[in-house]
Amino acid sequence: MAMSRRFFLAAAGVVGATASTGLLSACSSDSNSSVGANGAPGELEVFSWWTDPGEKAALDSLVSVFNQNNPNIKFINRAIVGGGGDAAKALLASRLKAKNPPDTFQAQAGEMVGDYITAGQIEDLTFLYKQEGWDTQFSQKVLKLIQRDGKFYSVPVDTHHINVLWSNPKVCAAHGVSAKPTSMDEFLGNLRKLKKAGNVIPLAVSLDPGQDWQVKHIMETVLLSTLKADAWSALWKKGADWSTPQVTKALDTFAEIMTYAPGTAPAAGWDQVCTLVGGGKAAYQIMGDWVEANFTVAQNLYPGRDYAWCAVPGTAGTFLFASDCFTLPVGAKDRAATIAWLTSCGSKAGQDAFTAVKGAIPPRQTIGSDERTLFDPYLQWSLDEWKKDVLAGSLTHGVVASGAWNTAVDGAVVNWLKDRSVTKLQQNLVSAAGQYAALSHS
Repeated sequence: MAMSRRFFLAAAGVVGATASTGLLSACSSDSNSSVGANGAPGELEVFSWWTDPGEKAALDSLVSVFNQNNPNIKFINRAIVGGGGDAAKALLASRLKAKNPPDTFQAQAGEMVGDYITAGQIEDLTFLYKQEGWDTQFSQKVLKLIQRDGKFYSVPVDTHHINVLWSNPKVCAAHGVSAKPTSMDEFLGNLRKLKKAGNVIPLAVSLDPGQDWQVKHIMETVLLSTLKADAWSALWKKGADWSTPQVTKALDTFAEIMTYAPGTAPAAGWDQVCTLVGGGKAAYQIMGDWVEANFTVAQNLYPGRDYAWCAVPGTAGTFLFASDCFTLPVGAKDRAATIAWLTSCGSKAGQDAFTAVKGAIPPRQTIGSDERTLFDPYLQWSLDEWKKDVLAGSLTHGVVASGAWNTAVDGAVVNWLKDRSVTKLQQNLVSAAGQYAALSHS
């Protein structure tokens, strides 16, 4: 079975082998990380929203790396269930406000981490970057977008590909449409044909307002498809103009695409939506590549045979990215244990173990040929795309817009789900930019 082999490679092949080859040496180079390994026992409370089987398997792989060098530090998993991390972020905000932070928490590298910086809730980690050499080892493209005034406040553990169209090739073949459409016109034609057939969902997505981030994710990829990378990036800078005819065209295309979504409004998480594609009830899904872990782990599907992928039509040549990261909160109860965890997160062994299962690629500058064997066909495709593509940051997943700006966009999307007015949607997006673009650090 595809996932059992993949998980074995990640958890055993990387973690086990590296223990004897020295690849884990980076995990123990910080003097503070010896607490728990050679000193008094410690505890590490790790806060995240990784609860899907694929996400949990990836976290377990990373924890196994951490445990090898820190056997006396007790790992406490505080993963919170909730679509897209919304429930976790709300609980985290209340804990940070009460000055009762976890030892470390999952965040999304970029402007969303900037909210914690501005609030004085996380420590500067530049010392750890210099100590471990991450300022030269990590991708400079990622580092450019996640620093604040030349300082680093988070440690990325992966790079996710956001503008991916997933499909069920058997469903597509049965209906005479391409599993990998290369243009927006072709994609729209395929959706029309599938809708006319009437026996399959053309585009799988939840329309429940509580899952609006799934719709926002589709919207940002369509904006990228129409505007291309430079104009997309300009939307998140000071002086951003959301009133242009090009934005209108993109939102019109987005609205048309959404007419091929399910007619009802299921309150389904992204992982439940994945099962519609994997189970042959839907043809397409636009979502980040964490769905790959769901396909392989939860559904035991094989890449290329049971599911296919390509860049969202019109976005080929641009890699819309997001990056999960961890932080050092001010007032963490066991600071030394947190530094040991962050060191594992930034290590080659930790990142390889995690990303090979998570459906992501490592955020390092160079990926060796030996490492490529750890990754399945989708991830090898993503590695190739990352190497050659133009980089753009994701809205929905925290890179280009602050939490407040994202919340304003959420409100615009929720209102659109109710009235389906593109004119009002664009007006609300213009208003959000007018309020928050001037505050952007992009």
